[in-house]
This record gives sequence, structure tokens and C-alpha cells, in this order.
Amino acid sequence: MAPFRPKYISFDCYGTLTRFRMSDMAREMFTDRVAPEQMDRFCKDFAAYRLDEVLGAWKPYDQVIHNAVERTCQKWKVEFRPEEARRIYDAVPTWGPHPDVPAGLSKVAKEIPLVILSNAMNEQIHHNVALLGAPFHRVYTAQQAQAYKPRFQAFEYMFDQLGCGPEDMMHVSSSFRYDQNTATDLGFGARVFVARGHEPTNPNYRDYEIPHIGILPALLGL
Repeated sequence: MAPFRPKYISFDCYGTLTRFRMSDMAREMFTDRVAPEQMDRFCKDFAAYRLDEVLGAWKPYDQVIHNAVERTCQKWKVEFRPEEARRIYDAVPTWGPHPDVPAGLSKVAKEIPLVILSNAMNEQIHHNVALLGAPFHRVYTAQQAQAYKPRFQAFEYMFDQLGCGPEDMMHVSSSFRYDQNTATDLGFGARVFVARGHEPTNPNYRDYEIPHIGILPALLGL
């Protein structure tokens, strides 16, 4: 059981709550240019370039995806097709939640306000949130913060809007690189890692590990 009752619980959206399909789409699009035995490495490079693209000054997320796809293609010396990057961006709002999410979130939302902090554009995120099946107190985007996670500025925007500090909050994410490392540095009251399988666990940067959101109510004693 968590050692304190957070004022708010903040969540990463894509990957943690919403099934993130970037690699799935890359696998579908690049079957004509990347050999099957190399596809895992190609998708890892695509993920790495996406992270690199959000570490600097803010830019619209369609540019993040465009640049990441282009740079991955350059590294792999395969043809870059701009329309494919756009297809990935346009698909994001259609992605729905992991099956464990709606019931788990709904139970927690009755007791503690839920907040999303997402590396998204305003035009994308509300479609995804509507599919989660639970009420959210606030939804904050990188576009609003003018910074992407893992930068402190994204989290600090959330604190300013909520009028509380990280010590009053619990943060829930399936990513150390984008969320948990920063949550540790900023001093969140509790950090919960959801083991979705796309990143290995790291006990130094999380207080609790759960296999899915369905366990979150029990963790909170609800």
C-alpha cells in the first residue's frame, strides 16, 4: 500500500494508458525496405530518434515524428517517404487503451483526481483520453507546456497549473526515459512503474512496480 494519499495522480498517456503503436506502424510500412531479422533494431532506432527529437526546444509533434522517421531512414540508408511520417502522426488519436485501463482508472478516479501529462498536441490527446473510460481532472500537453518530457519544464508546467508540488503527487508511467527518471529528480511523493514490457525495470527510479493499471486501486488501498 502506498505510504501517503496523493493530492493528484499524474499519468503518462501513450504507452502507459494508451496502446502505443509507433513500432507496429513502422513494421507495417517498412516491410519492403527492412529485412524481418533487422526490424527490431530498426524500431529501436526509431524510438531513440523520437527521444532525441524532444530533448531540445519545443516543436510541433508532427515535426518530431517527421524528423525521427527521416533520421532513422538516413541511418539505415532506406527511402524516406514523408507521407508515411504523416500517417503515423494522424493515426495517434485513434489508438485506444490497454484492456486493463478503464476499470482500474475508474475506481481510482472516484477517490483521487487523475491528471495526464503527455507528449502530445492538443488536437491529438483529447481523442485518446475520451477512449480511456474514466474522468480526468486535468489533461496537460507538451504543446501547452512548450516542452516535452523528460524535460523538467513539462512537469513544472503541471505543478504550476495544479498549484502543488511534486511531493504531493504520485506519478505513474511505463517509461523510465521519459518519466520516471525525471520524477525521481523532481522528488515526487511516489513513483509507480507499469511494466508494459517496452522498458526494463530499474528499482532506483521507482517506488512501486505493477503489471497493469488494474492493480493501482489495490496499491492505493482502494
